[in-house]
Amino acid sequence: MPLHKIDFIVVALFFLSMIVIGIWSYFKSKNSEDYFVAGGKLPWWLAGISHHVSGHSGAVFVAYAAVAYTHGFTMYMWWAFPVAVAIIVSAKIFPVYWVRLRKNFQIQSPLEYLNTRYNLVTQQIMAWSGAILKVFDVGAKWAAIGILLNVVAGIPMTQGILVSGIVTLIYVTFGGLWGVIITDLIQFIVQVLGGVVMFVLVVRRLGGADSITGIWKQLPPEHSYLFNDPYTAGFVAVLFLLYFLSYNGGSWSLATRYISSPSEKEATKAARLSGYLYLIWPLILFFPMWAAPVIIPGLDKPDTAYGRLMLEILPEGMIGLVIASLFAATMGMTSSDVNTIAAVITRDILPVVSKKFSNDGHPLRTARITTFLFTLATIAVAINYERFGGVLGLIVNWFGALLGPTALPLLLGLLPAFKSSGPGAAIASIAAGIFTFIITKNIPLNSLALEVGLPTLVSAIVYIVVGLMTKTVPVKVNNLMEALKKPTSE
Repeated sequence: MPLHKIDFIVVALFFLSMIVIGIWSYFKSKNSEDYFVAGGKLPWWLAGISHHVSGHSGAVFVAYAAVAYTHGFTMYMWWAFPVAVAIIVSAKIFPVYWVRLRKNFQIQSPLEYLNTRYNLVTQQIMAWSGAILKVFDVGAKWAAIGILLNVVAGIPMTQGILVSGIVTLIYVTFGGLWGVIITDLIQFIVQVLGGVVMFVLVVRRLGGADSITGIWKQLPPEHSYLFNDPYTAGFVAVLFLLYFLSYNGGSWSLATRYISSPSEKEATKAARLSGYLYLIWPLILFFPMWAAPVIIPGLDKPDTAYGRLMLEILPEGMIGLVIASLFAATMGMTSSDVNTIAAVITRDILPVVSKKFSNDGHPLRTARITTFLFTLATIAVAINYERFGGVLGLIVNWFGALLGPTALPLLLGLLPAFKSSGPGAAIASIAAGIFTFIITKNIPLNSLALEVGLPTLVSAIVYIVVGLMTKTVPVKVNNLMEALKKPTSE
């Protein structure tokens, strides 16, 4: 169905505000440090909100909404809850290390320290593999928003992808990290408003506040289970490991939120804020998705559940607000990814590809060109998303399975307990993880937990075992570990 005029105006104003913020942020970026890490001056509350917003996308309202529709409460248990725990329990570890790396080694990209920690070859393998992987991950996010727009407003998928992608391309290319951070704040506010509106209207439709607990009596019993096959306790344990790696910096954009913090204390506070938001906010956000089978039973395509619910529940004008909130969720994550991948390409890949980038006289221009081209590549993947197994296939099966092998050496490389794991261990673990992924894609395992987690588990075993076989630790690695142990000045 077409949007009402007022809905269109709301969405148009949202997009306009994103572009205006991007242009405003253009003038705050005087150099590549401003562009990629906000000059190391990011306040904890902004960093925490941005870390939270950058950790999920419109896929929540498509792929995850489908799971909530078909399997119930387990959706919270295998996404939001373990993410919250993974962030909170390590709030005084990895966020602190990322700040120390910036202050001691002047890094602007999460991968810059890898040349010292391992060697140039290891750094390049991780940079190239991670950048290519992110093309598919970000593409899945664009595809998710395209599906929602198609369901709610009848907008063709390609047009929906192009609209959200091009607006993001403008503000993230112009504004850099400051553009991303300020738009993240606006997007968080819009997302909360849209989510609360949906929650209140669904509760009212179901008869009032008693429905918050009473709804489970109207759903199949297994919808109230913590674990609902194939989303077993083993699957959640595997995902907890992946989330621990991802949300502490394995997803490079999330590491950037900590790198950009002015002090260790601020980075820790940012992590805790993000973790508590994951613990509480999804309970409100997911409720309409859990209630959807009661309001609109028998959907043939569960990934359209949230869109169908919007059409069923929301009055004129409110649809535009909720659509804006869905755009906000997607654009917050994708713009963060694009900015950080651009940093990796600009700081870690291009200087190795060509020496002229090692002494680049125009690093800010190079950063903007890189950002622009990478964003175009993700949009191209989104338009062809069905060739890669759909949205959930891209996010869980591809990105989830391959995240661990590329994130393990990055995160564990910061910990003194693994300092003997050198470049051989890092490269072998990545290769073993990718090889395992190829096997799992061709041999039926009859276990989603194994399919998603086996590459990471194999990578971890190889990384640790090869490290234990290494007798000597290079001086540069010992010096790095000593620097990471010492608190920096606030």
